[in-house]
Amino acid sequence: MAVYTEVPDDQMAAFVARYGIGDLLSAKGIAEGVENSNYLLRTTQGSYILTLYEKRVDPAELPFFLGLMEHLAGRGLICPVPLRDRDGAQLGRLAGRPAALVTFLDGLSVRRPGAAHCAEVGRGLALLHQAGADFAMRRVNALSVPGWRPLAEQAGAQADNVSPGLAARVMAEIERHERGWPQGLPGGVIHADLFPNNVFFIKEKLSGLIDFYFACNDAYAYDLAICLNSWCFESDFSFNLTKGQAMLAGYESVRRLEPAEVAALPELCRGSALRFLLTRLVDWLNVPPGALVKPHDPLEYDRKLAFHQRVSDAREYGLRR
Repeated sequence: MAVYTEVPDDQMAAFVARYGIGDLLSAKGIAEGVENSNYLLRTTQGSYILTLYEKRVDPAELPFFLGLMEHLAGRGLICPVPLRDRDGAQLGRLAGRPAALVTFLDGLSVRRPGAAHCAEVGRGLALLHQAGADFAMRRVNALSVPGWRPLAEQAGAQADNVSPGLAARVMAEIERHERGWPQGLPGGVIHADLFPNNVFFIKEKLSGLIDFYFACNDAYAYDLAICLNSWCFESDFSFNLTKGQAMLAGYESVRRLEPAEVAALPELCRGSALRFLLTRLVDWLNVPPGALVKPHDPLEYDRKLAFHQRVSDAREYGLRR
């Protein structure tokens, strides 16, 4: 979440009035993340999240994201529910941007997750995969292997200004995955961005999953690899085996990984580290002037990638078989 687009008060109030949720009392920009502009709204009837979709999001794909959240909530997953305006539309337009309102979830994201949090995330991820299994719409993962080379080319030689030799390291990884990315794994709808800031807890109990704007169809184990990368490393970039064990056990308490998924997990972890290294690198080099946003450090994922390059067996992530 972030704020790129400022919205005049009168336009904000007029937009909210279309949804029958009371009068607007306050609107506060949320300065986290790097993708869309987000506001916490309070009205006379409750609290809501307003999202204005910025240039990286294709407006044609918004019905997928909003429809998915509505579908998952209908299957019992705790996630935001898109509101419909007086004409029944989930999507509107505000300050020159496509915009939507969703329900507000109680809870806090954790800055320093423990093993109990990781177990909850693993279980919640598997429940998401199950709940989305019969969602009819499909979306290709534009940030999978075919999308990595264009990102590297966009960064170009500037990558070496972030870290000497980074451009060559990135290209070597891309070429590796273009030759041998795992194929034919079980898959369906995945979240694809389930970082700690996209999960809410009340104490150590998961209370909601948010920010589905990278959701797509891909391998379930790839989604799990993204979570191992984002939840199970310490501040010194060492992998916490206890957290990995908890996350994998939580996932398998709902859905057991197939042998092919287990075999592919090291490669999927390595590839998912590369994916976030690349998108963070491009964002780091291209922050819009005046944006109320702090870009994430791409070198965090360069260091995580170095760990995965030494892993050859899923047991090194804590899988117990």
